[in-house]
Amino acid sequence: MSGQTSGQPIIILRQGTQETRGEEAKRSNIMAARAVADAVRTTLGPRGLDKMITDPAGLVIITNDGATILDEMKIKHPAAKLVAEVAKTQDDEVGDGTTTAAVLTGEFLKGAQELMEMGVHPTTIIHGFTLASHKSKEILSAMATNSTDKHLKKIAQTALTGKGVEFSREKLSDLVVTAVKSIVKEENGTKKVNIKDISIERRGEGSVEDSELIQGIILDKTKTHQSMPSKIENAKIAILATPIEVRKTENKSEISIENVGQTRMFLEQEERLIREASDKVIKSGANVVFCQKGVDDMARYFLAKAGIFVTHRVKKNDLVKLSRATGGKIITSLDEITPDTLGEAGLVEEKMVGNGEMIFITGCKNPDTYSILLRGGSEHVVMSLARAMHDALRVVGVVIEDGKILAGGGSPEVELSLRLREYSATLQGREQLAVSKFAQALEIIPKTLAENAGLDAINMIVELRSQHENGKKTVGLDVYQGKPVDMLEAGVIEPLRVKTQAISSATEAASMILRIDDVISAAKDANPKKKPDLSDID
Repeated sequence: MSGQTSGQPIIILRQGTQETRGEEAKRSNIMAARAVADAVRTTLGPRGLDKMITDPAGLVIITNDGATILDEMKIKHPAAKLVAEVAKTQDDEVGDGTTTAAVLTGEFLKGAQELMEMGVHPTTIIHGFTLASHKSKEILSAMATNSTDKHLKKIAQTALTGKGVEFSREKLSDLVVTAVKSIVKEENGTKKVNIKDISIERRGEGSVEDSELIQGIILDKTKTHQSMPSKIENAKIAILATPIEVRKTENKSEISIENVGQTRMFLEQEERLIREASDKVIKSGANVVFCQKGVDDMARYFLAKAGIFVTHRVKKNDLVKLSRATGGKIITSLDEITPDTLGEAGLVEEKMVGNGEMIFITGCKNPDTYSILLRGGSEHVVMSLARAMHDALRVVGVVIEDGKILAGGGSPEVELSLRLREYSATLQGREQLAVSKFAQALEIIPKTLAENAGLDAINMIVELRSQHENGKKTVGLDVYQGKPVDMLEAGVIEPLRVKTQAISSATEAASMILRIDDVISAAKDANPKKKPDLSDID
């Protein structure tokens, strides 16, 4: 970037910095965002296809989950990253509708680009899109119906559809509904669901039908010593975030040994330290130890001799879950360990699952802790299944919290499109054009559902519009029969919040991209300054 004063150019950016301005910047951003939306568009709906993503290490991910695809793509373009963030926000907020949110963002931008080519200013388009988004929420809220317990299973089945587990939907949806209903809490007259109270463990052996729900926690770990008991009743659990081993020096060090006696002294000193550490655990009354760090071989021997069940290298997230479930404190120093810091569980048991062992902690102090053990024919199957189950758990939780549902199959988008076109006719000025484009863009969802099912998209859209014009607001596209049907009667339903969040997020992202008229890509600093080391500062 440079300016010109009295013939003298003024350089204000570092050499090598690239800048794109005006129409070129807008066009580049819109094209990048639309490319990302198009990348995930073919995954939408029950007949959507999957993406295979490989990383440099050779790990293969096969999925049709929009948020996972966009996250694993490692997108570089800044405008495209905004679309990926829309999908991530959608996943965090409601669990489902990630692909819908990304596709809508791309289609809103396509409509905006057409309007800008007609001479409509981006600010006017943004204002029109905002009006349309607010109106959409009003229309959707009026269309929504109250949910009942019988709807929960249908909600779970809709979320699981298209994820490659259709043959086991009945079993899995039952697991989801049972798990979520078990953790509902009442707070100030409203229902709250914390999905973090439900853990998902995978084992790529067996059949999907072997999946089960456990009241407690499952860890994909084993005991650290064969002579330790495999089963502990009335467990007193020590949850350690500190190792039971001799601490190694942070810096390289050497020990000079001049005779055999010194070697023995050194080993005896090490053994004494490990014995002292083990004794602290034994004296606390703990009979089960879950340790985040390592447990020395000698410490395992001492603890096994005392009849204590020990597992190490436990993930930090699992420690937090154990703490919440058993009421135990996460101990950061063995000097802190006392009977008061221990958690409690009715049973800790190592059991064979498939060809390997897993640890089951049941009868926990906090009964609102559940785990779902997913089984499948391969690791890829259970990974895909775990993502689908996360979506299903989240949407069922959302419906329990909000109590509002909508018909699926593209029916809300068709109804919104018609109502927004009517609304646009009541507006003055160029915002009318933006609202009309917004309405047109919403039809990309039923259109994509039809295309992904191999149907004639134009014919399907025309038929859907005709049905909705006749007052049939819940008619959507049945991709299996290839015709419009009443989605509520067919049991294809989804939470109101999935739609409102998708439209709101997509509108905000599109508006943010439309506001940009200057893209500055900073050059790398030839002599980057080192960040100060703050680790030694209290």
